[in-house]
Amino acid sequence: MRPHSSRLYNKDLAPTNPEQRTWGTYNFAALWISMAHCIPTYMLASGLIGAGMSWGQALGTILLGNTIVLVPILLNSHAGTKHGIPFPVFARAAYGTFGSNVPALMRALVACGWFGIQAWIGGQALHVFFRSVWPGWPAAIPGSFGGHTATEWISFLLFWGLNVIVIYRGMDLLRKVENWAAPFVLVMTALLVWWALDRANGLGPILAQKGKFGSWREFWPVFVPSLTAMIGFWATLSLNMPDFTRFGRSQRAQAIGQIVALPTTMSVFAAMGVIITSASAIIYGKAIWDPVELVGKFTEPVIVAISMFTVVVATLSVNIAANVVSPANDFANAFPRLITFSRGGLLTGFIGIALQPWKLLADPSGYIFDWLLGYSGGLGSIAGVLIADYWILRRSELVVEDLYREEGIYERWRWTGIAATLLGCSAAWIGLVVPLLRPLYDYAWFVGFAVSFSTYLIFSSPLSVKARSFWTMP
Repeated sequence: MRPHSSRLYNKDLAPTNPEQRTWGTYNFAALWISMAHCIPTYMLASGLIGAGMSWGQALGTILLGNTIVLVPILLNSHAGTKHGIPFPVFARAAYGTFGSNVPALMRALVACGWFGIQAWIGGQALHVFFRSVWPGWPAAIPGSFGGHTATEWISFLLFWGLNVIVIYRGMDLLRKVENWAAPFVLVMTALLVWWALDRANGLGPILAQKGKFGSWREFWPVFVPSLTAMIGFWATLSLNMPDFTRFGRSQRAQAIGQIVALPTTMSVFAAMGVIITSASAIIYGKAIWDPVELVGKFTEPVIVAISMFTVVVATLSVNIAANVVSPANDFANAFPRLITFSRGGLLTGFIGIALQPWKLLADPSGYIFDWLLGYSGGLGSIAGVLIADYWILRRSELVVEDLYREEGIYERWRWTGIAATLLGCSAAWIGLVVPLLRPLYDYAWFVGFAVSFSTYLIFSSPLSVKARSFWTMP
């Protein structure tokens, strides 16, 4: 590789060499299996039941959403395997070597939100754990705020602080504990399925439950935003999957591994959540969509304590790996003189609190229709630009060396990509402020993708040479 800019190149961003490309079909399948078996996935399925869907409607929506999002995942994965480059470098072709910080920071903000959500889930699990070993814990400190007791807030802040400590000190220990904690989440869910079937008198009564929608006309207004939210759930991976596929042995290996594992794993784990949530409606008279709340109703303190300790450790490990490392690097890369990796991790934590995850998880509507649906429009707008640039304009060909050079063929700021992304975001989110255009928001990911894809091609077409020279800064 010819001389490169130290600002644009480091060992983590460098293209992988043949010796590093060792991932086969099994590795990519295992990656999706490990990522899908988490509490937010469970809540995804149970949230649709809580929103009024039947078990069949919920599973169908999840399967369709994951099948759709698999398309941009595979399209963007191709660049990682072919050129050996991660997402931040891949984005430089469409956004410029410095302009690529725009999509990176947008993705980082979404990761901050997920950090807050996982921290709240972990805090609730820690609260239930304390209650199981000390029944007087909920009333140990009087007072409440925002609908939650003082001890709930303390549990949340303790778990949040534990994340910060691990960022600075304990990553190696956490990885060792994760080896048994993460699989145990699946074991715990399987035991909950067994408990649900036993208490609900079998699968028959569960499957016999109907949703609250009596006609297609009633179902459609809930189905469309729910489907978009399902796509939004993995919209971050639809962008940065090259971070993983750059280690793939071949396009065939990464494609088959993802095609086989993503829809099937999500459907199986979601089905477990649907069964448990539907059974809770029979057992308790209402659908309980939060597994932490459900386990907290058990009367055996030892079972509750073991289950919640496992959730705490597994949530901690997933949160650090999935929602801290990436945004911390993005913040540090965008503002290298102000932010180190450690400061970036701390900033991630503070932004996660600022987004008020307790409100997003207060009910299924906040989690699905505000959080997942909302950010899907922004990430869909980025996906549209990346796919249009890589597949339509460049025919999957990139000059990899110049992606690491400030004076290469790729501009520092490619305003065509940034402008198309902003237009896509505007179209996807305008329904939030203009009630008449609310349907656009219900289709946020689709609208953002379509608008950014088409406008990027228009801005980049030969008929717009003068416009290109205006939008492009050397």
